[in-house]
Amino acid sequence: MPNILYPINPDRNIPWNNLPLLPINEKLYKTIEVLENLGNAKAALARLHGRSTVIPNQGLLINTITLQEAKISSEIENIFTTDDELYKAYSDHQTGSSGPSKEVLRYREALWFGYKYLKENRQFSQDYFIKVFQEIKQTSVGIRPEFSNTTILQGGSGANAGNVIYTPPRRKSILEHKLQNLVDFLNDDEQYKIDHLIKMAIAHFQFEAIHPFSDGNGRTGRVFNIHYLTNKGLLDVPILFLSKYILDHKNGYYSGLMGISQRGDWRSWFLFMLKAIEVTSNITFNKINDIVSTKDAILDYVKKSELKFRDVERLIEFLFTQPFIKVKHLVDQSIYSENTARDYLNRLCEIKVLEKKEIQGHHYYLNLELYRILSE
Repeated sequence: MPNILYPINPDRNIPWNNLPLLPINEKLYKTIEVLENLGNAKAALARLHGRSTVIPNQGLLINTITLQEAKISSEIENIFTTDDELYKAYSDHQTGSSGPSKEVLRYREALWFGYKYLKENRQFSQDYFIKVFQEIKQTSVGIRPEFSNTTILQGGSGANAGNVIYTPPRRKSILEHKLQNLVDFLNDDEQYKIDHLIKMAIAHFQFEAIHPFSDGNGRTGRVFNIHYLTNKGLLDVPILFLSKYILDHKNGYYSGLMGISQRGDWRSWFLFMLKAIEVTSNITFNKINDIVSTKDAILDYVKKSELKFRDVERLIEFLFTQPFIKVKHLVDQSIYSENTARDYLNRLCEIKVLEKKEIQGHHYYLNLELYRILSE
């Protein structure tokens, strides 16, 4: 039985201070079913990695896809913003944004902060997790204090809504000990020789089970997923995000987490996470192809039009770095002068490549095709 291989949480209403340290018993993941799904996930991820490395300007992918990840991951926490609100806030370089859009943009900044942190420091640390959390929440607090009576409640509106489904470990010394154990597990690939995708799935559960912060643990854990893949060289840049799959299969995600603590059911969790990697890799692969082919088609269309543009390749390339473009963006990038930038953007509206929008007295130029791709 699974709970023989993995000690379960005896009482969900009491802090699980005996949450087992890592690693877990290898019999929990060395099964034919898990290994078959692992092969599919690795193949899909490798195909995505190979496709992304040949894109000349990876900013085309990074800026646009991270915005969608930030939006969807925030929706899992019931933080909602519209595409228009988000793209406008990003287009304004984070100035003047408020409410949900501001929270989503903080998540995106945390993605980049953590990515750069690991590039410089190379290894995970407790400091990494704390700083990513602080970026998301824009706070100076760290690991939750002794008096924090954190519990996880059943969501929704059903008969069990509001009931306690999990109580994470309590006491700062215990949290720090378990978090350091997680960090050692992540960094030591000699002692813990486990396939990286399996290791990521184990680590994601462990982080959520430790639940080291008073809030923001879900978003921090999802940021960690992509950082682990880039840190281990499975992707060069952060373009694979599992939040869309998690949002579409929210019940499966949370039941998978609870299945481990309540029944020792690691099998369902591994199958869920590996399928998430496989499906998301394929979706992202197709999205990359759509972005690149659409950009090339528009460039060809603009070149053949009667309207003439100087440095047209650079112009079209830049139009695919974010959905909402402003005259100021082209000026700040030293692509054109203000008058030329405005003239060219208006010309692209004439031939239906862009759509001009006036929002709160400011003019924005919407890349219709990029907006379509990201919205799908």
